[in-house]
Amino acid sequence: MSERILPHKQILAQRSSWSNEPQKIQIAHHPGKATLRRSSWNLYNRPMTNRAYASFWTRDYSEDLMLDRFERWLETVPLSAERPGFASLIVRAIEPSEPPVLEHDFRDEGADAATVIALAREHRNADCAYEVEAHWDLWNCDLATGLWQRDPQRLLLICNGETYDNGVAAESGHFQADLGLEHLYTGHAGLLGMRGVRTAPADPIETEFLARMADGDLLREYHQRTRQNIQQLLDWTRAVEQALPIERTVLWSEGEENLEARLDEILAVH
Repeated sequence: MSERILPHKQILAQRSSWSNEPQKIQIAHHPGKATLRRSSWNLYNRPMTNRAYASFWTRDYSEDLMLDRFERWLETVPLSAERPGFASLIVRAIEPSEPPVLEHDFRDEGADAATVIALAREHRNADCAYEVEAHWDLWNCDLATGLWQRDPQRLLLICNGETYDNGVAAESGHFQADLGLEHLYTGHAGLLGMRGVRTAPADPIETEFLARMADGDLLREYHQRTRQNIQQLLDWTRAVEQALPIERTVLWSEGEENLEARLDEILAVH
């Protein structure tokens, strides 16, 4: 059974402030039960949509090593061509309910990983968490036009100190990424994959979208674009595993019981 990771509290807090804007998966699993868990018609910009996440644990994690490894993790991110660089850094201490120790906006200069970490080092402590906002480019479809576009999507990248928030790093990851909307990787209503539609449409927007997918050419393009998003995610996880001494990686989401198996199923369809 796939692990269920509870969304980290600072991810949920950060999300509330955001505006709407083929090969086998090889992911290391933890052997045990985790305690974790443009137009108004744009299918990907609806409120209350499930999100996808990636959690990474490294060997011999410590306060002395965490920011060096955080920098190396940030360096692996395939940043958006249109919005390169990291947009912001927030440092939190003790727990998410506490006021931030630091908030810095890099949007004017688009900072690189070294610049972000140099500022973070001024607040190095095992009871701190470091949140960095960035963007990467993913395919999404606008229902108003039926056209696909590859454009910047937000990423929230978090480094958790060992003792921050009662040791949340052990449960949710030393490094944790909010990957954006789940549908960018899984599609809607179970349409993609080998079994076709498995759930009822969530709303009239999804109903209309699924009706359009009755067109074979449109459905093939839907598979193709979604597979490209999945492949980008998997390429990134492999880059992380090459850059860091990764002990465990988990891909998970709010709407799928087993996100990794779901992605594998979609990649298998040609």
